[in-house]
Amino acid sequence: MSAIDRRRFLPRNQRPYARDDRPLPIGHGQTNSQPRTVADTLRLLQVPRGARVLDVGSGSGWTTALLAHLVGPGGSVVGVEIDPDLAEWGASNLASYPMSWARIEVAEPGLLGRPTMGGYDRILVSAAAQVLPQELVDQVAIGGRLVIPVQHVLVLVEQHLTGTVTSRHGTYSFVPLIGS
Repeated sequence: MSAIDRRRFLPRNQRPYARDDRPLPIGHGQTNSQPRTVADTLRLLQVPRGARVLDVGSGSGWTTALLAHLVGPGGSVVGVEIDPDLAEWGASNLASYPMSWARIEVAEPGLLGRPTMGGYDRILVSAAAQVLPQELVDQVAIGGRLVIPVQHVLVLVEQHLTGTVTSRHGTYSFVPLIGS
């Protein structure tokens, strides 16, 4: 996390608080997640070099940049954000790092995630769903992992040839997932 400066992904009035271990408002009713929470989700996600990753609710672009740092140039990261203004700002923040293998796009209305042929090796969701969205589970490749807060409990979904395994990993506070 030290490789990607959180401060560069915050509004100017929030930058003095970048080192605080708490969520910070970024506008549009959204937050830049608490660093300890982000670290916990990334550890659970176990992102390997070269992975194909989807970042749902990319907001300021901080988690997208962290994921891109983890996968390296041999991987790819797509961040999706439902709010067009946040998506544009997040993409601008992300562009301040030379990581051409990562991008942020506006989420398609009525579509959760960004389906792709073969699925993603890792999916990170930074907003709380009411129930585990099958639409996202279906986007996880065999051998892949999805980390998502469901009613504020962090859920890990592992996709195996023999089926899907889910486990619960503590309670966290997240903004609601829109469209779930």
